[in-house]
Amino acid sequence: MAYWGYHSILNISKCHPATIRNPHIIRDFTKTLVQRIDMKAFGDPQIVHFGEGNKKGYTLVQLIETSNITAHFVEETDAIYLDVFSCKPFNEQDVKNVVVEYFQPQYIDSHFLLRQGRME
Repeated sequence: MAYWGYHSILNISKCHPATIRNPHIIRDFTKTLVQRIDMKAFGDPQIVHFGEGNKKGYTLVQLIETSNITAHFVEETDAIYLDVFSCKPFNEQDVKNVVVEYFQPQYIDSHFLLRQGRME
């Protein structure tokens, strides 16, 4: 069966605090991730800092020609919630490897979904 999309969902915790608070590191991470999973970026990543209290942190949106990469970096808990969705297959382990390289998390909880809509 052919799938429409491949979706990696990562809950990443206990990251090195300085890394998730630095937009330059987040930008470099994004560019490396796009390259490592063999995607093509559509424009530059959008990295915006906003929120209040326990929701405060950077949010990342990177369009790729086959879909998108999104993440929210939570400063209060040093966590990252990362989604990589593409209709082009990619290696989930490559995503994890780049996360570890840039953010040195203690934990990564990941789920990988094969996406397919109904074809009637």
